[in-house]
Amino acid sequence: MANPKLMPGLRAAIAASGLKDGGTVSFHHHLRNGDQVMNMVMDEIAGMGIADITLAASSLFAVHAPLVEHIRQGVIGAIHTAYMSGPVAHAVSRGMLRRPAVMHTHGGRARSIESGELRIDVAFIAAPTADACGNMNGVDGKSACGTLGYAVADAHFAACVVAVTDNLVPYPACPIAIGQDHVDYVVEVGSIGDPSGILSGTTRATTDPVGLDIARSATRVIAASGLLVDGFSFQTGAGGISLAVAAQLKQLMQEGAVQGSFASGGITGYIVDMLEAGLFKTLFDVQCFDLKAVESCRRNRRHLAMSASMYANPQRRGAVVDQLDVMILGATEIDLAFNVNVTTGSDGMIMGGSGGHADAAAGAKLAIVTTRLNAGGYAKITDRVTTITTPGATVDVLVTDEGVAVNPLRADLLERLRAAGIALRGIGELRALAAARATTVAQRPSGQARIVALVEYRDGSLTDVVRMVA
Repeated sequence: MANPKLMPGLRAAIAASGLKDGGTVSFHHHLRNGDQVMNMVMDEIAGMGIADITLAASSLFAVHAPLVEHIRQGVIGAIHTAYMSGPVAHAVSRGMLRRPAVMHTHGGRARSIESGELRIDVAFIAAPTADACGNMNGVDGKSACGTLGYAVADAHFAACVVAVTDNLVPYPACPIAIGQDHVDYVVEVGSIGDPSGILSGTTRATTDPVGLDIARSATRVIAASGLLVDGFSFQTGAGGISLAVAAQLKQLMQEGAVQGSFASGGITGYIVDMLEAGLFKTLFDVQCFDLKAVESCRRNRRHLAMSASMYANPQRRGAVVDQLDVMILGATEIDLAFNVNVTTGSDGMIMGGSGGHADAAAGAKLAIVTTRLNAGGYAKITDRVTTITTPGATVDVLVTDEGVAVNPLRADLLERLRAAGIALRGIGELRALAAARATTVAQRPSGQARIVALVEYRDGSLTDVVRMVA
């Protein structure tokens, strides 16, 4: 007997879902810049004449450029996301979207879905492997992406859930990341995406001498903090300096015979190497950042998948970020109050978003920002950042190519670093050095320009607004 969940195509599944004008649809971003599902689904929605959709995507990338025309035509009227870059971000910055976009943190997105603040009518989940009943996983199939952590809240709380797969297998699919009890319909397509697009962005440690010096300084700060002992926990991003810190930390842990408890976040091959070297007992993975991490997630039982809610939801019974000892953060800008911007450029153009930045900074015992003083002619340390992504009260240390500054709120840390012989400078002094070297002055949007995006903190409070770029 045919399975009633299995639909002949996306249009049939959309019709069966009951989606109407003004509805909300959601997507996850585990295939990152290789994703094809969001574009396919939105093209079908447009073709059905459905309009004024709220797009609740966990992240948006350059590959989603076709959505700009759907914004222009009024098919998409609002966007909720934790990160956006590329043409969609530019369109939002220039005021094309009818209503201000809402930019969450990863934990804040999960919180808003689970609390009912963000109500999803139909969740479309890109499933690298699924069966006709909707059991799915991300570790098998030609489009394997690893964990499906950002899709879990959507699957559990959306009114209707559609699994979209290019690897339909006999029942039951095994292992199961999201179960059939959360899935209404299944659609088989030719391709859900290109897993090589997972590698979008920098996923290699920097080899630049200045970047390596910053990484060495950050590693010295970790060593001097008193946190680098057995049971140590750690998270870093996928930027070049952050990965260089991971590489140098690996050597330091081996020399000191330190075994950490876990590393977490989006996982890269560098962190997998540390797991396999016995430097961490476990990995908590919400998203694989490269194909080595995908393979590790498939075969290593100590490489654990986690949902975005388990990762960083501040209103659940416990978030992994709250168990972090050290977090390495990047910055587009940082100001005299240690506020960090990773949402916009200094010109106000949207080019990113918090993702887990603000979540991990809030949870970690030691949140370290690494950055050069200047980039592209701009001073990266400013009097006030263009857009506050992560509040300065949750940032502990700034490490630059010209020295280390400690947040005055952390007098205890200041004394530890000074005792370890680390040369410290005030952030005002670093700001002056950055300004003296700057060759370009940022042209920020007018304070009277229309608001095009709302930047939310993880608890849903308003952190800042983004204004339209001329």
